[in-house]
Amino acid sequence: MMLVELTAPALEALPVAGLRAHLRLGSGFEMAEDEAETAALAGFLRAAIGTIEARTGKVLLARQFRLRLEDWRDPRGHPMPLAPVNTIERVEIDDGFGQVVPVDASTWRLAPDMQRPMLMPRGGWLPVVPEAGFVTVTFSAGFGAVWDAVPADLAQAVLLLAARYYEDRSFEDTASALPFGVSSLIERWRAVRVLGGRGASRRRG
Repeated sequence: MMLVELTAPALEALPVAGLRAHLRLGSGFEMAEDEAETAALAGFLRAAIGTIEARTGKVLLARQFRLRLEDWRDPRGHPMPLAPVNTIERVEIDDGFGQVVPVDASTWRLAPDMQRPMLMPRGGWLPVVPEAGFVTVTFSAGFGAVWDAVPADLAQAVLLLAARYYEDRSFEDTASALPFGVSSLIERWRAVRVLGGRGASRRRG
């Protein structure tokens, strides 16, 4: 399985002002916000978001992904590696020799789920993937395009973790374990990540 992030959250969607307030950084009515500081805070936020998403399998800010599979885990329905999935935009099969065929959207559907969304066939099976080929699924996932759409506990966890990264920025070695407060906030969102691969037999019958 190969999962590629095709788009990234816009700077405007990141809670830079919230992190600045959390850190109690100085700002003035007549003082323009420092661009370098804003870029640095955005970097800490992106790092924190990436860590929280990796630990929970939940996408906080909506964006587009592409999933490449050598075969379906189960041709009766393939679990998506992230949640929540908003739309599956297209499914394409590559025969391994450069021929790419889109799979008719009328033959598959998204079964939404906060823990384990599924790509499901509308008939009995998902289409056969050629032995030398692969399938790609392009989809969008995330709680929303703006920070207010992110659940409050996950949003708070991001701010706490970004603040920790900010405070530890001068140290080369920092602890890889999450702070206890962050772990507690994300605990209910954690789920076992379901990976794709050649888990299902190519013979159906």
